[in-house]
Amino acid sequence: MIGSSMMLVLAPAAIVAQAPAEDGVGKAMAESAAGWNTNDLDRFLAVYADDAVFVTGDGDGLARGKAAIAARYRKNYGATGKLRGTLSFKPLVEKALDPTHRLYIARWTLTGDKIETGMTTLVFEKRGGKWLILSDHSS
Repeated sequence: MIGSSMMLVLAPAAIVAQAPAEDGVGKAMAESAAGWNTNDLDRFLAVYADDAVFVTGDGDGLARGKAAIAARYRKNYGATGKLRGTLSFKPLVEKALDPTHRLYIARWTLTGDKIETGMTTLVFEKRGGKWLILSDHSS
């Protein structure tokens, strides 16, 4: 009987740990890409928490907070008033870390005059019913 009880307790935890991120994370990423693709930087950035951090290998390195992340994107991608290319994400890893945190690793691609691609590792937190990016490490 004790073994059965332990199995019932352990099985759901194992399932949660291996489950892909809820549709909410995928929907949040699709909405963000749609913002980029309609030249709406605010819509693209809506997926970031106000206290998010952004890490990249380029000269800007680290941005702390949504306002700093927005300034970085405006400088590097929207200086002409039009965002570069069409953005898409190909999810590679979606994993529940706990009930309110998700890991999302994807290949991003910008297509347009040229094709650019890279990787992104995101940590999401569910706040107020919305999945928001807490940490973005993109290369």
